[in-house]
Parts: sequence; C-alpha cells; structure tokens
Amino acid sequence: MYTTPPGPKQRYDSLLNAGEIQADPSQVTALNALQDLYERLAGAGGRPKWLVGRSEYVSGLYLWGKVGRGKTFLMDLFVASLNPEQVLRQHFHHFMASVHQQLQALSGTPEPLRRIARDFSRRYSVLCFDEFFVSDIGDAMLLGGLLQSLFEFNVTLVATSNTPPEKLYWDGLQRSRFLPAIAAIQAHTQTLHMDGGLDHRERALQSEAIYFVERDQSALSDIQDDLLQRFELVAESDKPRTVRVLSRDIAYVARAGRRIAFDFAALCEGPRSHLDYVDLAERFDLIILLNIPPLSGEAYERIKARGTEDGSVGSGATGERAVVLSRSDDAARRFIALVDELYERKVRLYMTALAPLAELYTRGALTFEFERARSRLMEMGSLQYQHLREPSELA
Repeated sequence: MYTTPPGPKQRYDSLLNAGEIQADPSQVTALNALQDLYERLAGAGGRPKWLVGRSEYVSGLYLWGKVGRGKTFLMDLFVASLNPEQVLRQHFHHFMASVHQQLQALSGTPEPLRRIARDFSRRYSVLCFDEFFVSDIGDAMLLGGLLQSLFEFNVTLVATSNTPPEKLYWDGLQRSRFLPAIAAIQAHTQTLHMDGGLDHRERALQSEAIYFVERDQSALSDIQDDLLQRFELVAESDKPRTVRVLSRDIAYVARAGRRIAFDFAALCEGPRSHLDYVDLAERFDLIILLNIPPLSGEAYERIKARGTEDGSVGSGATGERAVVLSRSDDAARRFIALVDELYERKVRLYMTALAPLAELYTRGALTFEFERARSRLMEMGSLQYQHLREPSELA
C-alpha cells in the first residue's frame, strides 16, 4: 500500500523540534492552508491524486506579505511533500521566459496559450511561483489567457508575492488588459496575507561577512585584493580576461574553476539581461562583485517605453509613461536581477562597495524591488545559505 510522504506541517514541526527554525505564530495560518491543500491534492487515505490523474480542479493559494516572512520557506516545504514529477516550482520570471520561447516556436498555431497550458497540464498538476511580480507589459498581456487556460486544464497554482493580487502590475501600461489575470487568480486561489512582524532573514543567525564597505577607493582595493587571495582567484595576465556569456564577451577580474570575480561596471552597467545572469548562475558556484558604487542619485522624470527593459523577454510590445528614476536605476535593476538569480540558484556572492548596504539605494523607482534584494543579501550571508553547497562543488 502506498504511504503518503510527510506533509508540510509535519516537515515544519520536525524542523521546529530539531531547533532548526524559530516558531512564528504568524506563519500558522499559511502553514495550515498549505497542509489542507496538500491533503486535498493527496486525497484522504488513498493514493495521491497526482499519481493517478485529476479530473476536477483543486483551488490553490496566493501568499503575500513583506520580505522575510517565510513565504518561500513554507512553499518549499509544500513542494517537498509532493511528487517531484508532478509539480513545477519556478521563479516567475523563469516561467515567463519559457512561455515566450514556446510562443515563438508555436508561431502561426491557433490558440498558442491554450496549447502551452494543455501541454503543461499533461506533465504537471501543480505550478508554484516564487516572487510573483509583474513589471513587463509583454508578460502582463499574456497572463490573463495563460492562467485561465491553466486553470481550465486543472492545474493548481501556489504563489508567493510581496504584493496582493489586486495590486499586481499596479501602475502598468494598459493595465485594464491585465485585470482578467487578477480575476483568474482571485477566483482560483485563496489569498492569505502573512503580516507578522518578524523578519526571518534578519533574525539572529550565524553569519559570514559577504558585503565589504570602504568609502576610500585605495582602502577598498586592499580589501578586494585580500578577498581575491582568500578564494585563490588570480588574474590571467597572459590571456584575454573575458568570459563568453550567451552571445557576448564580459570582462572579468580573475577566475579559478567555478569561481569568478567581476567589476560591477562590467556586470551591471552594460547591456545585460537576466538571461545572462541565468547563464552565469549555472556555470559558477561563487561570484565576487567588486566596486559597487552608490546606486541612488538625483531623481528625474523620463518617458520610458514599457516592455523594453534589458530584463524583458522579446514580447515586442511597447508603450510610454512618465516615471521618476534615479540616475543609476538601470544598473540597480540589473543588480537586483543578478541577486535574484544567484539567490534562486544558491550561488555564493561576495561584494565590495563604496556605500553601506542600507545606503546603497535610497531613492528611485526601484525602492520596493531593492528592499527585497537587500533582504535576500542578508540571508545569503547566513551560514545556512553558505553551506548549501559542499566544499567540493567550489573547486
């Protein structure tokens, strides 16, 4: 007889009893909701429904709240309880990049979004989005039809976000065309607000310094030399110091095996997309980012074309609106994308900067997104995060 694996609540209680996590009453409602969803998916007392197929829809969950409240942690406990062959857990932007690629392959096919949803449902029963945040008009215009088709094919959605459904794509161009996506989410998921005051990324954890600050450039250079020596990174003076990332060469400072160091300007101030960072995260286990400048500056207003940022994935859709930006918002946006990707892939990151992290970005259009990145960087300095990769993998 099939034995149902431990559910998210059992996994949570085991970690709590082992002293590996700190009790947080604000997580209980979300944990119970995930446990209930797990049991509804599994079926009471029998073989899990995801092993025998599903003929009816099981409504999902949408967890939202401030950074560090444990949303991703709880969702990962839920994912670990399911059959890995029937659940896809993916960062939202990775999923949408895949959708755009499939749309290109299906050019000329009638109802391509429905085709994508059908093919997805034949493989997966559950879709888990981490960091559900819509900023690109190309994604926004697709989501309504895509989500509705996924739900029609009985795919259950579980998502984490810093934003409630009704505030998604809040100031986006042609937002009225995004409203069907919001309606679909609200109709097919239970929305839960995780509003506890405890930031688990800032709790008392054993941590390692990964962010080094020195306002004097000469003193910063000494810190950088020590950091490179610590990880046995040596500049290759007899070779061109560039690494091929997708179709472009990016200059690096030093590298050894799966460890590499870049200057901030090379990695975040040029024409980079989040796909470049996906490639780097797959190829390297440790990245050092040197000479990060202050990313705030005098704000100014600019007419900006939506859907054309470096991080956009070939939607071809554009539009204009006035936005207030910092002079360094383009570099800040790329830095945020880099942090998100390295965090998602559990790549170790060390940085040197001319300003403390709390002062690195204080004004501009990306304050909300940068706060998430700052919180993630704090977690990336914890020993728990640092030990996610074995030493042999850093050779």
